[in-house]
Amino acid sequence: MTDAGAPPVPPDSADAPAKPYRVLARKYRPSSFADLIGQEAVVRTVSNAFETGRIPQAWILTGVRGVGKTTTARILARALNYELPDGSVKGPTIHMPVLGTHCQAIMESRHMDILEMDAASHTGVDDVRQINDSVRYAPASARYKVYIIDEVHMLSTAAFNAFLKTLEEPPEHAKFVFATTEIRKVPVTVLSRCQRFDLRRVEADVLMKHLAGIAAKEGVTIEPEALGIIARAAEGSVRDSLSLLDQAIAHSAGEVRADDVRQMLGLADRTRVIDLFHHLASGDIAAAFKEFREQYDVGADPVVVLSDLAEFVNFVTRVKVVPATADNVAFSETERLRARDFATKLSMRVLSRMWQMLLKGIAETQGATRPAAAAEMVLVRIAYAADLPTPDEAIRMIDQNGGGSAVVTNGGGGRSAPAPGMSAGAPPVMSSAPMQPPRMQGPTLAAVGGVRPQAMSSQPSPTSQDQPALRLASFQELVALAARNRDLISKSALEMDVRLVRFEDGRLEIALERTAQRALVSDLGRKLEDWTGRRWTVIVSNEAGQPTLREQNLRAKSEREAAAEADPRVQEILARFPGTKVVEVRRLAPEPPESDASAVEPPDESDSDDDL
Repeated sequence: MTDAGAPPVPPDSADAPAKPYRVLARKYRPSSFADLIGQEAVVRTVSNAFETGRIPQAWILTGVRGVGKTTTARILARALNYELPDGSVKGPTIHMPVLGTHCQAIMESRHMDILEMDAASHTGVDDVRQINDSVRYAPASARYKVYIIDEVHMLSTAAFNAFLKTLEEPPEHAKFVFATTEIRKVPVTVLSRCQRFDLRRVEADVLMKHLAGIAAKEGVTIEPEALGIIARAAEGSVRDSLSLLDQAIAHSAGEVRADDVRQMLGLADRTRVIDLFHHLASGDIAAAFKEFREQYDVGADPVVVLSDLAEFVNFVTRVKVVPATADNVAFSETERLRARDFATKLSMRVLSRMWQMLLKGIAETQGATRPAAAAEMVLVRIAYAADLPTPDEAIRMIDQNGGGSAVVTNGGGGRSAPAPGMSAGAPPVMSSAPMQPPRMQGPTLAAVGGVRPQAMSSQPSPTSQDQPALRLASFQELVALAARNRDLISKSALEMDVRLVRFEDGRLEIALERTAQRALVSDLGRKLEDWTGRRWTVIVSNEAGQPTLREQNLRAKSEREAAAEADPRVQEILARFPGTKVVEVRRLAPEPPESDASAVEPPDESDSDDDL
């Protein structure tokens, strides 16, 4: 207690009680449509509705966390009830330059005519019944009664059904605003009674400008790169970005630097992540191991390192598809320049394979008892296999190089030719790797991966104009040609929907199964002309024709199994072990070509060159 005659303590005195700290997410919460960022479509639609007087009875706002659903609902409530003491505003308006009569109470969630309910804790029929009972009474002081129901998808089915009649025909003085992150859980009967607004994620460059403005108001110096890290980590959520900025200011205790933010979030240096990507794309696993261990020793989480690596792979892929992506200011200058460089050197096949391996590796590392070791094994897989040719490319590579070695080695396992996936003529990403692990070994391929046939062969493709037309001797060769051209749809149709009647080079007479597509004949004629360089005549015959290749293969398989079961040795085994049956037959030596039903097997059957 103080003396009655003592002078009052001035507000700015040291003895005055300090105001409680308000986090940035609450301190800079938008209070008008002009303050909303990244939601231009919503603002424009609501503005036009208010100006023309086409105000619905209910809105439903959906989007990920932190994009402004509840904030937008409160702004709507404020706009519906905006009044000034002089009575100059007569109706709802989106223009609210100063605080009105009800604005402060609405923004602080304490206005008696603005009911905010959390559906996560009020899920039952009784809670909705209270709203139905109170909605018919006129507002006490405001122009409209506004019911804001957050996480509306948490209401029970019975509660939704109890809401339908009131929601469809509410009193003129009542408005409803729903917010949810799970729009698919809201019944369609409710959605049809509301105007839906999908609040989008805020783009990183917009978040960076917003955070820079708030940092200036708070008198905090922050590096642009640190702003970019926070904006990307927020994943489009304004609230998350402000929470991270709040944490970064407290963590740095001064100027907010990019290194401090990385340390706070457990992120690796982006430049070092790019260096790691460089080593992996070059196949230098020793350098990749060293780089990863250095990042791990300074506190980087293995899962976060792999996630950052996957994010950079995605960025390089987007730059390769849309070069303008490299102009995004949310990424540092180093990231953009090096992404452009990688995008010109790496093929889409290499990037997509690295992405798939990282995606699977991240899940493995998260569940591993030793995450660092698991992450290292993921890096090994990427360095050894990320640029391997596909099986058909390896076969084509052997064929186009006359069965000889497709790769020139430097005697130490290193690569002296461009890696598969690198563009022809482009220098390899890492041309001075001290030691390269062997990628594929065998009688024809040695050392690292091999070179794509397009890069190795100096001869033009067989279908080019200066080459003689390709000749086909049998229907089986035609099916094999479709497989070599990676046209799996045509290959499958030739095996399952086509019955051969007559075959001549340049002329194909067939009968079709009922399952055949209508455009099969025309497509087949066009593709044969493209593949062989000469015109083909494809005729549909009324004759029955031979069985399809699939039927021939199934019949040959059944005959092999029957022959195997008739063998006395097999019968002895079947008799000695009851319940045993022959499930697959493999031959130790291939049959002569003329005895083969087909040189091409259907994708879902076992190989015709099977053995016992």
